[in-house]
Amino acid sequence: MDLPRTPSFRLDGKRALVTGAGRGIGLAAAAALGEAGAHVTLVARSADEIEAAAAALGNATALVLDVLDVPATERAIAAAGPFDVLVNNAGTNRPKTFVDVTHDDYDAVMDLNLRSAFFVAQAVVKGLIAAGRPGSIINISSQMGHVGGANRTIYCASKWGMEGMTKAMAVDLAAHRIRVNTICPTFIETPLTRPFFEDAAFKASVLSKIKLGRIGQVEDLMGAIVFLAGDAAALMTGSSIVVDGGWTAD
Repeated sequence: MDLPRTPSFRLDGKRALVTGAGRGIGLAAAAALGEAGAHVTLVARSADEIEAAAAALGNATALVLDVLDVPATERAIAAAGPFDVLVNNAGTNRPKTFVDVTHDDYDAVMDLNLRSAFFVAQAVVKGLIAAGRPGSIINISSQMGHVGGANRTIYCASKWGMEGMTKAMAVDLAAHRIRVNTICPTFIETPLTRPFFEDAAFKASVLSKIKLGRIGQVEDLMGAIVFLAGDAAALMTGSSIVVDGGWTAD
């Protein structure tokens, strides 16, 4: 019997770019892609962190860059590319009730979470198109791109925007064999989020909504990243993998 064969989850020979790669989800993404065989370029402002991570990974390069500086980012990606895989991870949050959000808060969150993600992806895609190569763009979104949350109006706006952007990108880029998807985590324990969980009431509120009963860890996202990056997800574009422990199930 001629049985079908599972597509490979290996990424040997692929080149990947990960933003916000110095810690947390970005570092986990870089490690996952590196373990699968890709050469990974880690991007962050913090030279010490990404240089140490690149050394630990071995098959990796550190690229010190502030993705908020769009012209510099475009030049750097054009010079270093093309990249077969992008994990668009750099992001931030300023939790505040709606009436307390300042102009600066709004600009800081939207500029990093949405504007920089848009132009990083555009720069990577231009390199792929010029080289005539297929690719996979993975935008790190959030469960908050599918629901609302207290004290998260700007964050939700940025992630709902990312979900819409991803679908439109997928439509535009399918003819170039470039796939675009999001990963939407629940609360993941990282250096950015860990201080929030020191508030016992906040932690209890979060756990009450995560049906599996625990805070997410970066390892919970690594399989989804490798899946979307390679041939196993060859027919998947314009979609989301929601890794939320059941938060959005009801």
